[in-house]
Amino acid sequence: MDKGWKWLLIAVLVWVSLVATTVVAGGAKKLADDPLIVQVTDGQQEGDDSGDDFGSANFLDAANLMVDAELHFNNFVKKYKKRYSVVEFAKRLAIFKDNLLRVVENQALDPDAQHGITPFMDLSEEEFAARYLGLLNIPDISREGKPIPSLPTEDLPTNFDWRDAGAVTEVKNQGSCGSCWAFSTTGAVEGAHFLATGELVSLSEQQLVDCDHQCDPEAQDVCDSGCNGGLMTNAYEYVLKAGGLQKESDYPYTGKDGRCKFDPKKVVVKVANFTNIPVDEGQIAANLVKHGPLAVGINAAFMQTYIGGVSCPIICSKKRLDHGVLLVGYGDHGLAPARLKYKPYWIIKNSCGCFGAYKARVGASPVVYMHTKLRHAEMQRSFI
Repeated sequence: MDKGWKWLLIAVLVWVSLVATTVVAGGAKKLADDPLIVQVTDGQQEGDDSGDDFGSANFLDAANLMVDAELHFNNFVKKYKKRYSVVEFAKRLAIFKDNLLRVVENQALDPDAQHGITPFMDLSEEEFAARYLGLLNIPDISREGKPIPSLPTEDLPTNFDWRDAGAVTEVKNQGSCGSCWAFSTTGAVEGAHFLATGELVSLSEQQLVDCDHQCDPEAQDVCDSGCNGGLMTNAYEYVLKAGGLQKESDYPYTGKDGRCKFDPKKVVVKVANFTNIPVDEGQIAANLVKHGPLAVGINAAFMQTYIGGVSCPIICSKKRLDHGVLLVGYGDHGLAPARLKYKPYWIIKNSCGCFGAYKARVGASPVVYMHTKLRHAEMQRSFI
């Protein structure tokens, strides 16, 4: 899209967003006290010592962002301890300026979230995808797994979060490796193991990166390839065939492809099977509550500039899934100013390290859903 048309689109969208926020905020005084309103509309975060607040952007800030681009870049380099050669510095500055425009554009297209300067601002979209995403795309990933009966949805909790129950390990960092699929897989198995035993064990993503080369049965050229991407469905098949997963402490993460060092004697969790969940948000919520955290795939088009709030892009393709994450909960009552109403949202555990809890509106949901049935290595029996 031509940049001139981009700016026109941004201006129109931001005007609509500002009108929506004004109407909603003026409708009832209690909304002014809602922390989500402050989070969405104040647009700033606490600053650092450099004097650059690295807060979220809006259209009115766009001119200042571009005029002060080099100042922002120098503060960015200092804050994140970047090191470039002279030639590389010029290249990264140019990419940074392009990404400042993307920050404003993404804020306009995703007005309920906060977008701003993140650690990834010196990377092109292609570089970010190659280093931090990694979910391979096939036409019909939902064909995998065994069918699952429909669950009742009438008595589901209003709000739910597996982190509160202790079923989710700490936020991990995949580094500059397209291994999101491995983190999504281990997260789901960790949660299933917790539900089965009451014990939270951090499992090895590096085992999957090094040892899993499983291919999709109906697309033999779509294979798990370490830092070059993979699929959670393939990873489950690998774990079934390999006999289980080791602890992260026994097979630690390196963030790069390596020689397989899998030791069957150190397996702590064995997977019995995995199951697809229908693409129905009531069923997703019901299975999340009953079976634990779910491995999911999302469209991460807005994630490079995301810094907070609840993401609900005005335009977002559900067919372009490129990031594997872990669905851990949902909330019932988040304000969506651009939608002129409150809407529920999903809570997602990410593996990029810098932002662990990514929130997305219900209705802009992930599309791949799996839960795991497993057996503990020592008990040798199945758990739901």
